[in-house]
Amino acid sequence: MFMHASAAVPASRRLRKAALMASVLVACCLPCPGAPANGADDAANLREMYQKLMPRLEHNQFERPLSLISEESPSTLKGEVYAVMAYPFATLNAVFGDPTQGSKNWCDVMILHPNIKYCHATSGESGNTLVVNVSKKEVAEELGTTYVVQFEYDAVTAGPGYLQVKLHADRGPLGTRDYQIVVEAVELGGGRTFLHLTYAYSYGAIGRLAMKAYLTAFAHGKVGFTEIVDPSAARPEYIGGMRGLMERNTMRYYLAVDAYLGALSAPPDKQLVQRLTNWFDANERYPLQLHEMDRQEYMRMKFDEYQRQQTGQALGK
Repeated sequence: MFMHASAAVPASRRLRKAALMASVLVACCLPCPGAPANGADDAANLREMYQKLMPRLEHNQFERPLSLISEESPSTLKGEVYAVMAYPFATLNAVFGDPTQGSKNWCDVMILHPNIKYCHATSGESGNTLVVNVSKKEVAEELGTTYVVQFEYDAVTAGPGYLQVKLHADRGPLGTRDYQIVVEAVELGGGRTFLHLTYAYSYGAIGRLAMKAYLTAFAHGKVGFTEIVDPSAARPEYIGGMRGLMERNTMRYYLAVDAYLGALSAPPDKQLVQRLTNWFDANERYPLQLHEMDRQEYMRMKFDEYQRQQTGQALGK
């Protein structure tokens, strides 16, 4: 997320950085993921955000044109990635713009995430649905021990040079609810696209306790990307807990979208290997936050899960 100054940095510079942070956070107060969409207004808002975030996109700890923002309240968590992608808008529109094919492509995106064990897209009179099996651990797992989350793949709101896709699930694992994954993109020109990915969910008192128990059992000591302001610290410290978990997963989903798009130029029979390679390489650029296993283990696990995904049957609880 944002880089914070140390005590050695002049006060004037810290004030300038604080002012920039404040302007970005204010600008980020866009409509929530579930709000009704207006293509023209949303496109204009996203273009405005691109202009506001340009300094952060050009200079950040990610070493790529990307900004990560997260929020935590007593009942919700939300992570957002804004990024300039080196793919034409037409490519994103072709991949995700059609609701039926887009939902199938999204399954191939989601399966790259180490905790996603299965994804199956269906279409019918009631719309497009994704059945997703989620694991608590980043290891190979039988579907019968995973959690099943059913996403509705909502209609795409599209306009000239603008795309929006929404996924919503009423219930999730560990007592969570109201899952939202929203991808919107606007054309920048020059073969580039500005993408905004939102990942959010809500929880009650029981869900919060369950998530804290999960963090203690499976994610103890893991951190996110936001630096904690501590001038006395000898080295950077990063946000942990539930907000750190949200940041890690938001980043993983963004990198999965990028890995999928980056593999489209490979021959069809080579695209799976290329997607997996792209995703793993991108994650290893941030080992403190995202490293979970070695390359061979990840590739073997995901090959098996992808093959299982082709069977079209989900199991779980």
